[in-house]
Amino acid sequence: MQIVPVPFDHPDARKLNDLVLQEYTQRYGDPEGDATPLAPAMFRPPRGLYLLAYDDERQPVATGGWRAMDATRAAGDGHEGDADGGEENYADGDAELKRMYVVPEARGRGLARRILALLEEDARAAGRTRMVLETGIHQPEAIALYTSSGYGPAREKFGHYRFEEESRCFEKSLGDTPS
Repeated sequence: MQIVPVPFDHPDARKLNDLVLQEYTQRYGDPEGDATPLAPAMFRPPRGLYLLAYDDERQPVATGGWRAMDATRAAGDGHEGDADGGEENYADGDAELKRMYVVPEARGRGLARRILALLEEDARAAGRTRMVLETGIHQPEAIALYTSSGYGPAREKFGHYRFEEESRCFEKSLGDTPS
């Protein structure tokens, strides 16, 4: 497997993004899958990173990214049209995980855990202090990955789905280097 950074709007990233949205639709019954506003600029270093994993046949099989989120955001940072971070309960120094996904035929190989570790390392190097994520009750595999990787329930729900009953928010300090 090869894991490489790509733009959020790379054709292979769009392909896997479509697949994850289809999976969200199946699991939650929402035809949009996930209505969180996302833009390619949000994942550009140093305020984000988007990764794709390719198998030995150069097929995209896994993805994940992080984007910088703060209590307030400046105009022009790729968040146009979105509420400011304070209204969505983000804190200064947050890095938010987005679009963690592994295609069904590649699951069980530790790809999500490898991508997660790389994203945490990159966000820490970019000066982010807390990794946050929102998932849902119909994604028990994701919840198991995050809790086994040191994430705990967030003190306060955040993000686009913070008022949804099925939403679960998690956080992990990036202040300490991994042991």
